[in-house]
Formats: sequence, structure tokens, C-alpha cells
Amino acid sequence: MPSGTLHKEEIKSLLSSKDLFLHPILDENQIGDISIDLRVGTDFLFQHQGRSAQINTSSNEVSTRSIKSNFTQTRRKIGEKFLLHPFQPTLFSTLEYIKLPNDIYAVLSLRSSYSRLGLTMSTILQPGYCGCISVEIINSGNTPIEIISGVRFLQARFIRVDASSLNYFTDVRKYACQVRPMPSKANEDSEIQLLNKLNT
Repeated sequence: MPSGTLHKEEIKSLLSSKDLFLHPILDENQIGDISIDLRVGTDFLFQHQGRSAQINTSSNEVSTRSIKSNFTQTRRKIGEKFLLHPFQPTLFSTLEYIKLPNDIYAVLSLRSSYSRLGLTMSTILQPGYCGCISVEIINSGNTPIEIISGVRFLQARFIRVDASSLNYFTDVRKYACQVRPMPSKANEDSEIQLLNKLNT
């Protein structure tokens, strides 16, 4: 099959055949000409100042304070509101669960109505990804922004690639098949131990 960005009829065909799984789709208008709108889910992680002076990504020793300890977990019902405070990193999961085919990856961006408020994010989903999508969002403005859970917030564009040239599927995926937002696992990278040994 040819590579490139999928258009509306290709997306609908993949959804019908279940090669691309996305649930729930609450409104047909979620499917645009070259993208699908995704909604804010119900689970959130808000970053806060922890007991330590910094977040440690340079050690994966058991004695090191967990990155997760710098986040507060909370939940909102669909229709409930939450605030995105200036410069406070926030993670949330999409309402939708997605399973990508092994020859398609997705590029996520904010709907323009929200990027115009000073919100920023950037995420891609590797081929074969499954799970609710954990989205990292920053309010780069000076004013808190109120968002309602369940709103169409993101758009996903789907790009087909030649799966035969990928070796991604042999890798261990740190964030696959999650249904709630997950904080960074930067300190669990295998290279951390190697880099620390170079300094001893």
C-alpha cells in the first residue's frame, strides 16, 4: 500500500475493518478530512513541587525518590471541569482507547482552538501502539485555563509507513497499553546505569 497521510475514507475503512481500533467515537464529526478528534478523558496527573529540590532522572536505584512522587493523581467525571495552571505540566489520558496497525503511526496536535490559548503539546504514537493516549500539556500563558472533561481537544493524523523496514516491534515499550496517564520513566532507561558507571 502507498505510504502517506490517510484521508477520511481510508480512516473510515480501517475503522470498519477493525484494523484501526478506536473506541468510543461519540460523534461522526470527530472524523475529519485527514484526522480524528480525540477527547479529554477522566484521569489526570498534575506536577507539583516534591520533597526533593529536583526531579532525579539520573538514577534508577531503589533508594531514589520516584518521579511519580512529584505528581498528584486526580479524576474528573465527564462534564466536570479542571484548571490548567500556567507552566504546570499536566498529563491526562484520552477518553478513547486506540490500537494502531503495525504499518501506521499517528501524529497528535492540539485543535487550533486550544493552541490559540497558549497551550502546547507534541506527541506521536508508534506503529502498533495500543492504549488510551497519555497526553503531556503545558499552559504557556499567564492565566489559568478551564477545560471540561470529555471535550474534543486533540487531533490525530495517521501516516502509513513500510512496516517491513521497521525494527520497532522488537523493542520493549515503556508506555504501551496504558489506560491512565503515566509519569516519565526517564530514570528507567537502560543507558542510565552505563552513564553512571562512566563517572565512577
